[in-house]
Amino acid sequence: MSNRKNKKNRSLLIPAIAAVVVIAVAALLLLNNNANCCAADTIQALSPAAYQEDFISSGSPHLLVDVRTPEEFATGHIAGALNIPLDSLQTRLAEIPSDQPVVVYCRSGNRSAQASQLLAAAGYTGIYDLGGIITWTAQGFPVQ
Repeated sequence: MSNRKNKKNRSLLIPAIAAVVVIAVAALLLLNNNANCCAADTIQALSPAAYQEDFISSGSPHLLVDVRTPEEFATGHIAGALNIPLDSLQTRLAEIPSDQPVVVYCRSGNRSAQASQLLAAAGYTGIYDLGGIITWTAQGFPVQ
């Protein structure tokens, strides 16, 4: 009799485990989609012209962060930029205020995208990805 009971218990256990796995996977997918949604809403692409109009000309408070290396920064940067290299950003978050927009840029746009994602993951909102200084200078904007 106990053999029959054990078989019945095992036959109930397998569908129960499968149901738990399906629910767990669905929950993870839902959480991942929500995280991607919110990060995308937090980060906005910003053209050089829009940066000039929305922040410089209007005098709107913000922090401009150049995430290139100190050597790259020394060769020319956008006026008013704070240099925090991408590989130091995580440890220097205390230097970035959370109560005003943050505009990030790099050389080509790759590191600024990574920095934007890092800031969003750290809970920052109002993140603007200016892209690369290559585009900035190609559009005739000055560096110092």
